[in-house]
Amino acid sequence: MFRLAYVPGVTPAKWVGIWTERMPDVPVALVTVPAAEVVGLLRNGGADAGFVRLPVDRDGLSVIPLYVETTVVVVPKDHAAAAADEVVIADLVDDEVFHPLDDTIEWAVRPGLPAFTRPATTADAVELVAAGSGILLVPQSLARLHHRGDLTYRPVPDAPQSQVALTWPTDATTDLVEDFIGIVRGRTANSSRGRTPASPAEKPAQRQAQKPAQSGSGRRAVPAGRKSKGRRPR
Repeated sequence: MFRLAYVPGVTPAKWVGIWTERMPDVPVALVTVPAAEVVGLLRNGGADAGFVRLPVDRDGLSVIPLYVETTVVVVPKDHAAAAADEVVIADLVDDEVFHPLDDTIEWAVRPGLPAFTRPATTADAVELVAAGSGILLVPQSLARLHHRGDLTYRPVPDAPQSQVALTWPTDATTDLVEDFIGIVRGRTANSSRGRTPASPAEKPAQRQAQKPAQSGSGRRAVPAGRKSKGRRPR
């Protein structure tokens, strides 16, 4: 079994589907882990590899950055930002902005005004936004994950962005981990770096050895005592 952890908002279905096609005898156990806990889970052996949001403490870990997500602002549908296609940080200067404890965006300067509380999780912050207590900036996948009918979101192109990465304990780089790395990197099943390459084609020397022996000239040998027929000299 291959144990794969992933943080909320990440969708590993594409890679798991490829794994299932190539390695049907090795099931995948998916483990959803809060962003703040995934590194601890990997170091304690609770998963073989995991999708995380950077930055993380990389001590003892191998990390492959994968993609960067758009940052969006989550607001009530009657908020002024809902009327625009996108907003910038300066548009939010007068808004109270929640900064949950599990926030994965690195802010040099936090936008807007500090909200009256720091929610424990992004899900808690979304509930407070729905109650009209403030707004929230998150990676777009988290806005989709926590979608509600009374809320909407808009891109904030000048905000810092969250990056998703594959990580695993360096000292536990098993063959299965290598196989999964190959899938994430887009290697084909016949890649020279894979563990289970297709059977090699028969070598020319082997094929030659299976052919009947022939004389050097390529003609059938003449039995001893018989003369070969040739053309009469003129």
